[in-house]
Amino acid sequence: MKNLDFDWKPLALVPLLALAVLPFIGSGSTWLTLTVAGLAMGMIIFIIASGLTLVFGLMDVLNFGHGVFIALGAFVATSVLGGMADWTGSQELWRNFVAVLPAMVVAMLVAGAVGLAFERFLVRPVYGQHLKQILITVGGAIIGEELIKVVWGPEQIPLPLPEAMRGSLFIGDAAISKYRLIAVAVGLLVFGVLAWTLGRTKIGLLIRAGVQDREMVESLGYRIKRLFVGVFVVGSALAGLGGVMWGLFQQNVVPQMGAQVNVLIFIVIIIGGLGSTGGALIGALLVGLTANYTGFLVPKAALFSNIALMVAVLLWRPQGFFPVTNR
Repeated sequence: MKNLDFDWKPLALVPLLALAVLPFIGSGSTWLTLTVAGLAMGMIIFIIASGLTLVFGLMDVLNFGHGVFIALGAFVATSVLGGMADWTGSQELWRNFVAVLPAMVVAMLVAGAVGLAFERFLVRPVYGQHLKQILITVGGAIIGEELIKVVWGPEQIPLPLPEAMRGSLFIGDAAISKYRLIAVAVGLLVFGVLAWTLGRTKIGLLIRAGVQDREMVESLGYRIKRLFVGVFVVGSALAGLGGVMWGLFQQNVVPQMGAQVNVLIFIVIIIGGLGSTGGALIGALLVGLTANYTGFLVPKAALFSNIALMVAVLLWRPQGFFPVTNR
């Protein structure tokens, strides 16, 4: 894996993009508001995409059913937060966090448990068979969406922000959403934990070694299969966490919400480099900023802006920013 400290060019794209659009926006306060909003959106997308980055890049599994874990996490959060109205309605931020944190934990546990079953019964029989992986995971996603409708119903469900997380802070004339600042902090925490685990722990070393030479690692007595199952479960749990964050960002949830962000997720992991946590972070930030800037400057082009971003990046680096391994 390339060291991000020595490959500065992709890292420079985020501030360069932000500075490049400043003259077109004109107003410094508007630019700051759009930039923070874009970074927050990027961080939430990173949390969602980080799970698929692990599964896709490290396990070589094309899991097109990843979106169902996003939706599942969001719907679980509606149930948990719905029973904590006294805490979410409080004006004290710490009481809001006491409500949101259990919702995140429960969403991750449920998504991880469903991910374990998903891997065991759907993905495991088709390891190494990409076409079959696409077909069976798409089928699993359809079934998962229908099961969500059975439990929570097919209609849109509101997921309002807790009271103290609403509103904005002001830096001069620039309004900065409180929740967006929280999203940036959570995204940085997730990135830090993943980077530390993969780069500094024995489990991370074994996972990366297993990607490079599975037979050698197994000959040393380590059960790579169990590690990879754990990677799938963690990836599903992170999707559940991302679903909670995205649901609160949108302030409503629908069973199709996972499928709606799948395109953004795949753009992020492709331009970031398959399996690269750092690449996924940079890709997600670029996607978030591009979507917000384009939506403000050229609204009609917003729908295609991130496709154009992916094309531009791949023309520069066909394997993405930081590819972990060549297959």
